[in-house]
Amino acid sequence: MIDSSFFVLSHAEIQTLVLSVKVATFCTLLICVPATAVAWLLAKKEFVGKSLLDGLVHIPLILPPVVPGFLLLLLFGNQGLIGKWLHETFGITIAFTWFGAVIASAVMAFPLIVRSIRLAISQVDAKLEVAAQSLGAHPFKVFLTITLPMAIPGVITGLILAFSRSLGEFGATITFVGNIEGETRTLPLAIYTYTQTPSGDLVAMRLVLLSVLIALSAIVLSNFLERKAAQKIGCVQ
Repeated sequence: MIDSSFFVLSHAEIQTLVLSVKVATFCTLLICVPATAVAWLLAKKEFVGKSLLDGLVHIPLILPPVVPGFLLLLLFGNQGLIGKWLHETFGITIAFTWFGAVIASAVMAFPLIVRSIRLAISQVDAKLEVAAQSLGAHPFKVFLTITLPMAIPGVITGLILAFSRSLGEFGATITFVGNIEGETRTLPLAIYTYTQTPSGDLVAMRLVLLSVLIALSAIVLSNFLERKAAQKIGCVQ
């Protein structure tokens, strides 16, 4: 029998949960606009270097997660190419901070949100966009009033995917920002920590169940929002 206390989160676990949601939220907000812009570029435009850009966007999906984490450390560590300048000029430290965890998860989530939005944008009827432009609408206005609203189900899916990917990010995060309790220890890092701790199996199991619950909730929410968005734009069959 599982004791009722099994379902009671400790202060450290609540802190971990709040930090994870905070990191995932900031990650999603950080990449939503640039990911939409890149997705539109890849879906609608032909240009020299498009294949290279496409490859660079998706390379985090192929590389071991520790590789992007290590590259981020080389760039944004206090002795890194960018991090050293930020630290010496503005006193800003990114590595081994919660915002570093945001950047690490953003790098890993970026390909997923781009793929989802790109697919949605590519399915928008180009005739509607051409018609709007022929009536004198600026391309940016066409994007805001036609392309983006028609692609909103894919945008929603991409945002949920990015949020969920951030919640589950481990390799790049632990490489770039470490496993600091209360600062960078998100749910995956906490689960790993407790599995390496004597008598930590129950806590690890509790966090695993919590992660599964959050993941299922994200999927249900994504499906619900997609249906609502599809109904509004008349895409429901």
